[in-house]
Amino acid sequence: MSNWINLTRDPETDIETLHAHFAGHAHAYDPHWHDSYLIGITEQGVQRFNSRRARYDSTPGKVFMLEPGDIHDGDAPSPDGFTYRMLYLQPAWLDRALGELHTDTAWGGLPGIGRVLNDDPALARATLFAFNALHQQDVRMVREAALDTLLERLAAHLHRRPQQPATLRAPSIARQARDYLVAYHEHDISLHTLAQACGTDRFRLTREFKAAYGLAPHAWLIQLRLNRSRQLLAAGVQPVDVAGRLGFADQSHLGRWFLRAYGITPGAYQQRAVGTARR
Repeated sequence: MSNWINLTRDPETDIETLHAHFAGHAHAYDPHWHDSYLIGITEQGVQRFNSRRARYDSTPGKVFMLEPGDIHDGDAPSPDGFTYRMLYLQPAWLDRALGELHTDTAWGGLPGIGRVLNDDPALARATLFAFNALHQQDVRMVREAALDTLLERLAAHLHRRPQQPATLRAPSIARQARDYLVAYHEHDISLHTLAQACGTDRFRLTREFKAAYGLAPHAWLIQLRLNRSRQLLAAGVQPVDVAGRLGFADQSHLGRWFLRAYGITPGAYQQRAVGTARR
């Protein structure tokens, strides 16, 4: 069976649902990160990925979860490949939904995810229920009930992020660099300029940034642009305009990076994300 991807976007929550298959002994994804929470279930085969400095093999029924910013890749080590279903939960939606679920408890910001790979049959059923309800655009009340069920099971796997003392919240070189990249991600930034903005040299900058975020600054910037490109494409901005706006050389340049990170072209992603939102 060859590779295939089926993606939809729920217009009310902006949650994306992805049903995909990758053939055996294939490289599925280059290392990348998302600005959303990922909750997925392996349907068939062995889904191998690296994240948080560890390797995971997800098999049928296992649930894998990642926070925004968690770097991960994907490979199909077995001959029959793997198939999976994934929900991309937007942080703003999750924040509101958890507030409604736990009206007597303040999360104090977005939660963290504990275990990346989980053997929790109830969570697997809730994930599948929510995926099917959104992916098939079931009636509104069914979608809402499915998401409520998912939240109730998911809450047991979330934790409050500890509040750091003010002295530890002061920006490090890596955090300064990340903030600068976020602010100027549409510009053609040089390492020298970035290092100057952070009051250091580019060699120390690269070492500290990679230690903090798992990628060198240039690679992290590309991922930031790719995440922004998904938002713009879903909003209906044409791929050629997205490429020009985000500092890619041209539409083909954006397409190559997008395909390596997400297994789908920008045009195909836009067609699915915008098309399903307009149903």
